[in-house]
Amino acid sequence: MNNISNITESIGLNGFEYIDFLIWTVYMILIISVSAYISKKRDGRDRTTKDYFLANNTLPWWVVGCTLIASNISTEQIIGEAGTCYSIGFATAAYEVLAAIAILVIAKYFLPMMLSLKITTIPELLSKRYNKGIGLGFSILWLLMFIFINLTSVAWLGALAIEQILGLQGCVFTVFGFEMSIRTAIICILFFFSALYSIHGGMMAISWTSVMQIAFIILGGLITSYFTLTAVAGENGTYIDGLNKVYNYLTTGQYANDTHFDLIVRKSCSPEGYHLLPGLGAVLGGMQITNFCYWGFTQYIIQGGLSAETTKEARKGLVFAALIKLVIPFIVLIPGVCAFYMTHYQFTSADFANAISTPDQAMPWFIANMIPTGIKGLFFATLTASIISTIAAISNSASTIFTLDIYKKYWVTDATDKKLVNVGKLSAAVAILIALFAVRPLIGSMENGFKYIQEYSSFIYPGVMTLMIFGFFWKRASTFAAATVAIITVPLGIIFQFTLSDVPFLFRSSYVFIIDTILFIAISYLSHQCTKINLPSKSDRRKMVRWGYIIGVVSLGCILAAATVTIGNAMLPPDVSPEENIFAYLNDIGFQTFYFFGCLLATISLCLISSAKDRKSNVKAFAFDMELIETDKKFAVYATIICLYISMAYIIFW
Repeated sequence: MNNISNITESIGLNGFEYIDFLIWTVYMILIISVSAYISKKRDGRDRTTKDYFLANNTLPWWVVGCTLIASNISTEQIIGEAGTCYSIGFATAAYEVLAAIAILVIAKYFLPMMLSLKITTIPELLSKRYNKGIGLGFSILWLLMFIFINLTSVAWLGALAIEQILGLQGCVFTVFGFEMSIRTAIICILFFFSALYSIHGGMMAISWTSVMQIAFIILGGLITSYFTLTAVAGENGTYIDGLNKVYNYLTTGQYANDTHFDLIVRKSCSPEGYHLLPGLGAVLGGMQITNFCYWGFTQYIIQGGLSAETTKEARKGLVFAALIKLVIPFIVLIPGVCAFYMTHYQFTSADFANAISTPDQAMPWFIANMIPTGIKGLFFATLTASIISTIAAISNSASTIFTLDIYKKYWVTDATDKKLVNVGKLSAAVAILIALFAVRPLIGSMENGFKYIQEYSSFIYPGVMTLMIFGFFWKRASTFAAATVAIITVPLGIIFQFTLSDVPFLFRSSYVFIIDTILFIAISYLSHQCTKINLPSKSDRRKMVRWGYIIGVVSLGCILAAATVTIGNAMLPPDVSPEENIFAYLNDIGFQTFYFFGCLLATISLCLISSAKDRKSNVKAFAFDMELIETDKKFAVYATIICLYISMAYIIFW
């Protein structure tokens, strides 16, 4: 009883009232009720694997878009990105706005081909293009990544946020004679609610409840940001006053060199920020590896697109998701930069100056101390929505990969649909249970969970990027080349982590991709698994060759420019300021990322020219249909608007 009274007292001291918990309770009842309704059997028939894992391919575009974003946005963004913004500023927006461009590329070039191949999982795609061994290897790798990196980090960051928002830091209570920390209890509750609404209903329940989740996340997040700015503005101030106040303080006068409103991080201005987001490297470099692999080839993200009713609906859904991504920075970054402003500049008392000991505490601290009653409850519901929707999506995708790519193919090959659905439910529960026990040992000491996810994911992404680009678009891509790249990618990442520890991980990821690409091309050209094929039509060949050479010239220009800057910078005295010399300035903003960008363009050039001229093709190459990548005018209009919006943002806040 004392434990309960102490917890209640702590919550009350943090400004939470009954109305806040009423809002949260109503939200949870809605989620469970909607999920239960959607999960009901129709016509008395048992669900098939297509029902359970792909929602029977019935999702319209707006549900597809909501599913992708609900699977993506969680504490990694709401807490992790806010914490990163607290540390280094708005440059963190690169993870959101640049993702929109990657989503458009996936929507135009990759997802239509996936749907035409009628795949259910990404490992299945790799099995079809290369061989079963590569598919199995990546099945195991993704399972480990989903359970030990994604599930654990989402739950830990979520529990950390809830614990601080409610003012329960350090609380411990006894259950059946065993002592348990409040953070562990919160993690258990989060996993329980995620499992309660998702395991029985599968992808159908996850997708349709995602619409309500996104409504809560967007509405709650924008309202929270509004009150964040009004809190900064002070009594009788508006949110515009608050924004002007923060912007003026952090860009003028004695704080003119502060980088919190810069989208391009310079090494000389913010060494810590540069290590995470190295200038142009966050725009044209390793960030693109992260974005393409995450949005195109991560099972729990792209599974929503694979569940679409038609290719057209899938593509529209991804465009909708790209538009939503442009809104996310207003939700997660404004509280982060406002927390920095208030703890460093507006308040000088020790209570505020020492209030945030780690970046991930920025958002929870601001909500607990600056947001009014009622809005706290709305944010609490928003945060819970983001956590449980992501946990549900990850656990469902882990069960999809285990059930269809491991159990069905290597364990019980003649299993019935009913058996596979039951295995899917059980494996989702097991994934959550394993993650529950692995949370604290793995990331309990991490100060920045968002950085933890990004850096460790970058070990696998360069290899995945190489296999997918060449697998889809280069007909000579060989199985042996794919196996070699798959084997060396993670060890290369680990070697670079130790030997180039001072180099930003986005650059290290780029270097691994360049090595993977060179090896892949060399090994594929030595392969004898080729057959002669007919070339595309003359008009298609002419287009491919023209664009191939144009992109090839740009690629060569990028590599030569990067080499020139490298040589020029090496010849400078060590004390030259970036403000005094162009080579020093370009090096300061990470111009070396053009090595990677040039390599990426070179792979595209090779694929185009080879498709037009080379009569040799690997025996397992996909048949490329130009009609699959054709898009209508609406797609072009939305893509142009998104790209212009992002370009203007970077020009204004360079």
